[in-house]
Amino acid sequence: VFYYELVAPEGWTMFDIAASVEKLGLFPADRFLEAARDPAMIRDLDPKAPTLEGYLFPDTYKLGRHTTPEQLCRIMTARFRAVWRDLRPEAGAHETVTLASLVEKEGKAVTERSRIAAVFENRLRIGMKLDCDPTTIYAALLDGRRRGTIYKSDLESGNPYNTYRSAGLPPGPIANPGLASIQAVLSPEPSDALYFVLRPDGSGEHQFSNNIAAHEEATDRYRRSLRK
Repeated sequence: VFYYELVAPEGWTMFDIAASVEKLGLFPADRFLEAARDPAMIRDLDPKAPTLEGYLFPDTYKLGRHTTPEQLCRIMTARFRAVWRDLRPEAGAHETVTLASLVEKEGKAVTERSRIAAVFENRLRIGMKLDCDPTTIYAALLDGRRRGTIYKSDLESGNPYNTYRSAGLPPGPIANPGLASIQAVLSPEPSDALYFVLRPDGSGEHQFSNNIAAHEEATDRYRRSLRK
């Protein structure tokens, strides 16, 4: 039997998945996006879900040539349900998966994800904006104005997914997080950090700070490394 193999890595958005299934020749990207924008099949777990974003679980899927967009969405959300059921979390799916999607996009090093989750939790607790770049990028994607980098106009966008303007979590997930990021949110590392920025050593790891002066110093070191 011939199968199409769809590889959906952790952190992919529904837009990434749509482009991939179109490249495979299964169906057009816009047909998948139409199905993924309907949250009905996940409403029992997340009544506030604006779309299926966050619940299209990252994995490798073998699909038949007659698979429809709706069937693919059901297969991927069923995989999420199985993972969620095994975790048996006390926390709600909406807040957990939304925050996990931010952690997934920010934390490339798996060992840092529980600490990044702690930073976001600390900010939420004191009412501090999350200032998360990936949410700004996702807002631009939704508005159809993504231009490959973040512009000042993106940071000033009134889109509710832009956490530089809107306090609290965005309305829903900004990507589809994997198991490690969900677990990081369910068990964040004890930390008083409020800030993080990439280290200048190219490791992909971050420098964490609990005050703005230390964060600005770390940010300046990173910017100097970019200029070099």
